[in-house]
Amino acid sequence: MRDTILKKANEMFLAYGFKSVTMDDIATELGISKKTIYQHFANKNDLVEASTDHLFETVSCGIDNIREQDKNSIEEIFIIRSFMMQQLNNESASPFYQLQKFFPKIFSCLRAKQFEKMNDCMIENQAKGIEHGLYRPDIDVNFISRMYFTGLTGIKDSDVFPTDQFNAYELTQKFLEYHLRAIVTPKGLKILEGLIKTD
Repeated sequence: MRDTILKKANEMFLAYGFKSVTMDDIATELGISKKTIYQHFANKNDLVEASTDHLFETVSCGIDNIREQDKNSIEEIFIIRSFMMQQLNNESASPFYQLQKFFPKIFSCLRAKQFEKMNDCMIENQAKGIEHGLYRPDIDVNFISRMYFTGLTGIKDSDVFPTDQFNAYELTQKFLEYHLRAIVTPKGLKILEGLIKTD
């Protein structure tokens, strides 16, 4: 039952926001009593924390599985992006804006874990890309991995990228192209342009 509640809560939080969704909403959606939810989660804060942990673990495992497929570095980033958009239901910035505003401690903890995971992934991705001649050998790997994280989280800022003007899926696509064009070699550029056409 705990997993069922978490799955439904995640789905609703991503669709409507962490603040907007109430315990009553989740109970109604699942056809259970609110008391049943409280048997597994002490309060909404507890549920939001468990929900974000669950989402992070699901996404992390998925990313690790993709990295084990031994794709080239550029293709790997494209596959990871598609997987993440699928997991987050092409979410707009709104749910995470609500998380940051109303559950700042949870948001801060999640962001730290996201950074650690993404930074490790990007450092490995760049090392592999340099080795295979797809990324320029002179790039500063540590700087680029941090810029990637900053950019990817920055495009979620709805003050800068209002949701009525920018589609979340297209934003991540444009950011990925922008990022990769800065670091690819001519050989990498051919792969990138091929992926852009089919994406």
